[in-house]
Amino acid sequence: MLSLSAYGRAIILKGGAPMFLYLVQHGEAKSEEEDPSRGLTDKGFRDVARIALFCREQAVRPDRIHASGKKRALQTAQVFSDHLKPENGMSVTDGLAPLDDPDTWARRVAGMNEDIMLAGHLPFMAKLAGQLLCGDKEKIFVDFRMGGIVCLKRFADGRWAIEWMVVPEMVR
Repeated sequence: MLSLSAYGRAIILKGGAPMFLYLVQHGEAKSEEEDPSRGLTDKGFRDVARIALFCREQAVRPDRIHASGKKRALQTAQVFSDHLKPENGMSVTDGLAPLDDPDTWARRVAGMNEDIMLAGHLPFMAKLAGQLLCGDKEKIFVDFRMGGIVCLKRFADGRWAIEWMVVPEMVR
């Protein structure tokens, strides 16, 4: 069984604890013809639920979950919220749509101390990861998968690193 215990939150760095940012690409969505609002498919719900359950078992605990206003991201965020029960709840937040500028969220997370989860879309998620990891939103460092989660860690000096990644195919 895959375990994240080696990446436990007990790590304390000089200057304080790191911040964890969980980036979640929404699960598989229905086609526009099938559902104009593009909600999750049954497979999408199952994949997201498996990842959310795995995260709960590994003690992943974001303080808050932010989701784009699109139905597929909201449904994804709700599944994670139901499993992880973030202390500060879940909210619909601007700036997470597929074509939004990642600089907005890069600035926001720079001033945050709580661990947060963002449920959104490509290409936004890939661009935000590139911006945080190397300062270039056009560099793609993470191969996001529908329903998958990527954990980024911000060190006390402001640098970011990929802590871990889990995709539905890894968890049964």
